[in-house]
Amino acid sequence: MNAPALPPLPVSRAEMSARGWDTLDVLLVTGDAYVDHPAFGAAIIGRVLEAEGWRVGIVAQPDWRDATRLQVMGRPRLFCGVTAGNLDSMVANYTAARHRRQEDAYSEGGTLDQRPNHAAIVYAQLCRQAFPGVTVILGGVEASLRRVAHYDYWEDKLRPSILLESKADLLVFGMGETAVREIARRSAAAVDSSATKHSSAGRSPFSAIPSPGAPLLVSDFSGIRGTARLLGAKATAAADFSEHLEMPSWDALQKDKNLLLPITKLVEREQSPFNGRRLLQRHGDRAVVVESPAIPLDVAAMDALYELPFTRRPHPAYTQRIPAYTMIKDSITVVRGCPAGCTFCGIGVHQGKFLTSRSEGSVLQEIRRLAAAPDFRGTVSDLGGPTANLYGCHNDLAEACKVCRRPSCLHPTLCTKFDVQQDPAIRLMRAARETAGVKHVFVQSGIRMDVALRTPEYLRELVRHHVSGHLKVAPEHLHPDVLRRMRKPAGIFEKFQERFRQESQAANKEQYLVPYFISSFPGCGEQEMGAVEQFLRQSRWQLQQVQDFIPLPMMLSTAMYVTGLDYDTGQPIKVARGAGERKRQKEALQLVRTPVRRSAEGDFF
Repeated sequence: MNAPALPPLPVSRAEMSARGWDTLDVLLVTGDAYVDHPAFGAAIIGRVLEAEGWRVGIVAQPDWRDATRLQVMGRPRLFCGVTAGNLDSMVANYTAARHRRQEDAYSEGGTLDQRPNHAAIVYAQLCRQAFPGVTVILGGVEASLRRVAHYDYWEDKLRPSILLESKADLLVFGMGETAVREIARRSAAAVDSSATKHSSAGRSPFSAIPSPGAPLLVSDFSGIRGTARLLGAKATAAADFSEHLEMPSWDALQKDKNLLLPITKLVEREQSPFNGRRLLQRHGDRAVVVESPAIPLDVAAMDALYELPFTRRPHPAYTQRIPAYTMIKDSITVVRGCPAGCTFCGIGVHQGKFLTSRSEGSVLQEIRRLAAAPDFRGTVSDLGGPTANLYGCHNDLAEACKVCRRPSCLHPTLCTKFDVQQDPAIRLMRAARETAGVKHVFVQSGIRMDVALRTPEYLRELVRHHVSGHLKVAPEHLHPDVLRRMRKPAGIFEKFQERFRQESQAANKEQYLVPYFISSFPGCGEQEMGAVEQFLRQSRWQLQQVQDFIPLPMMLSTAMYVTGLDYDTGQPIKVARGAGERKRQKEALQLVRTPVRRSAEGDFF
């Protein structure tokens, strides 16, 4: 049952005083505008800590040239938590062509220049200036993807672990709800033994999440799953790393960029929370120690998380629209995790490959709360997550899953241990659209086409009731060699296209697929891109979405881009590096201008 919404977390001394607080336990600094909605990372972490009894405040998008902007609520008693926001700040600020973006979707009014480049580093340093000696904890996507030495596409250079430049005390990678609770407990034990009274105030809704209970006498962050830390030279020299896997060092990587490939493959191989081993990467005489990934939340803990008392709105101080909020305000997250292992996508690396679906009751309760809002217009814009049609599926039931190191449950074929279910999603969709006050329920997150072809009843339900006229799908490419390097299936898009046409025709609906293609992917030259062009011309299809490939930190696709080597075979591949070549590939798809065919028989492609 959703708790009644509470006021947003304080952003000023006046809002602290209204709660009767004279000091904060935790200050969260974020590169996004503060939206108290579970789609925003800072809001989730803040509400999780609040549920544990801690006093939490948020400073959103501070002027990074003025440390006093962090001091508006005073020095936090335990730590400063820093996130660049829901995106890596370089992705938020720049396009694939390295041009400044025209809008920041996570800022009020879409205003640019509200967050600095490499925001996590800048904010961490700002915290140290504002509060000398304060404990600084990094989190969010930017920290996750930059926890070890990596390549920065926008600067076109290799960079060390973000821990070195930020000088943070600890980095949380992945979804940080479990880790942050333990960090707060240990910080309180070190700062003031009496501070534990805050964490025991009332029964926590996260009782389903295991929390070590042994009392601590010092501020020791070692051994916390889902974290990384930088040891000093003396600690590195004295440490026993016999149980760690050591990856090529930062010094070695600077001498040989091809080492980025084994570094990336090792991090991916140890990504499983059930068998992932601790990692080590030396940076000079210091060592970055990466703990095993956190265990995913189970259903009860996921329900508790999304039932926290979010207002689901921007902080009242904002007067202009926040574009990202406008997009997700009426959406509902129903599943977390992505088992696909696509080599270009950070979702699986950040959320992990193991799926957790919320209970139907929890989702419906959130829909009822959404429907009761005065500004709700009757449309739930999305029942989704990383992949909407994986709701109710499982990839952790068999014991073999706990020892598996396969990076993808879906490539090169669906694993026999992957439990594909369609009934839970069908029941949820039907119950959602029958909820009082709800007129329409759409699925906008996109779906996995190979799974949809194995679940015909789900696809029929989706097409008849949950497509808003257009359904987003992501074939990404059509050439088999490029698809293999992406870890995407070949030949699936064409089959799905025909099934979607048949189901739309049977439902007497004129509906369209909106395919998403990527240009300039490693291994893609003119010949490979020609396969997509030819298909578009033959199908008389004009694309609405073309994404020029962006090499994100710590992705296998990025390692291929940097090294020019196939991640699987080690053989040289074509790489479009120059702006001119990348532009030609993208324009080749955008310039396909044949008429869109719409026949009376329902062939809408």
